Amino acid sequence: MPETQIDMDHLSGALRRETVKKNVAAIHISGKLTLLQRKLSNVLLLNAYDALTSAQTHTIDARTLAMMVGYNSNDFDTLRTSLRALAETVAEWDMLDEQGRQEWGVSSLLSFAKLKNGVCEYAYSPALAQKLYDPKIYALINVQIQRNFSSGHGLALYENCYRFVRIGSTGWWALDVFRKLMGVDGSDYYTSFKHLNAKIIKPAVAEVNKSSDILIEPEFQKKGRTVTDIRFRIKGNPQKAMFEIDDSDGARNMQVYTKLRDQGVSDRLARQWISEHGEDYVAQKLDYVRQKGGVKSTLGYLSAALRDDYQPPEPEQPAKPSPEALEEAQARQAQVAVEDKAYAERVAEREERARKLSIVEELVSRRNPTQRDADKRLFLAGLDNDLDREHFRAHAWRSGLNATAIFEFWQELEPDAFD
Repeated sequence: MPETQIDMDHLSGALRRETVKKNVAAIHISGKLTLLQRKLSNVLLLNAYDALTSAQTHTIDARTLAMMVGYNSNDFDTLRTSLRALAETVAEWDMLDEQGRQEWGVSSLLSFAKLKNGVCEYAYSPALAQKLYDPKIYALINVQIQRNFSSGHGLALYENCYRFVRIGSTGWWALDVFRKLMGVDGSDYYTSFKHLNAKIIKPAVAEVNKSSDILIEPEFQKKGRTVTDIRFRIKGNPQKAMFEIDDSDGARNMQVYTKLRDQGVSDRLARQWISEHGEDYVAQKLDYVRQKGGVKSTLGYLSAALRDDYQPPEPEQPAKPSPEALEEAQARQAQVAVEDKAYAERVAEREERARKLSIVEELVSRRNPTQRDADKRLFLAGLDNDLDREHFRAHAWRSGLNATAIFEFWQELEPDAFD
């Protein structure tokens, strides 16, 4: 499916944020939603989030709503059907409150919705609004990336994995829990692991890895010969992080972006951090690093703080560290230094690759149409596997998978192009 981008210049308010804080409970209860319904629920929540508990109703331009979920038709019957489904879908949550007491509840996903004069008006029940607004446990759902998904199961798996990206693993889920997250718990067909793996797990994993900013890998746990549990290993997708940051996402207008640039963070890396972690989280870590003393590499330390969620220590009476503790601290510092250096090298490599891709775009623009077609055919002829060729057909000279081969190809044509 072709990658799409939202023109953020035509949006205002919360919609320019691109990411929405989505409560973990909401992610778990929305497994039975179709792809369009899931996308709609995320965009509606993004639009309403700032006034979620203070306003009784929320509004959004219907055409803007259609555009943000990638539905570019003037036929709003499909939107009406999906809004009706959200109002008819029962949301159920089962979680601990602040005192550790179990809380169970149900509510419709939307208490009402209507379309009038090109405007969609909708509301949440007060109880569900409180759950959706709760900032203690949330995932940042990227409404740009969700447009790339073509299946509801793929998007559901992305939402349930993305909130664990900094941990690196979802932890083990019983298969019954996983079926519920994917919305297939009511189907006898998917009680068979063979069917579940072939029709749900493998296609959803493939779509997440192809269409999102993370890469996931399933692992299975067995009792005897029977698969009983599943978990997903998670890491960032370097190709998506490099090529899918929208230059019109409004990040440059944020105060936190200016602070990052003042600390020597590159434009692309600043926007990448804001996109991945959210404005508030990055601002927190900036304040944390600013309060630390004796930091030799602000950039390296800040990247580590973002990656590992550094928190200020609780005030306590200082105690003289033991020799063993000092030795462990020195070992940790050495390890952090090694990681920071490796990270800085990866950042430099990404920026160099982006620079070369920009040069390639300039070189291509100078060629006439006949030369461009000949260049593409010649380059494709040099690729030796179907995956590389398909990726080049989809992304042309912006194909991150073929970046090295692209640079070598143009280096031969223009020897001094990248100097």
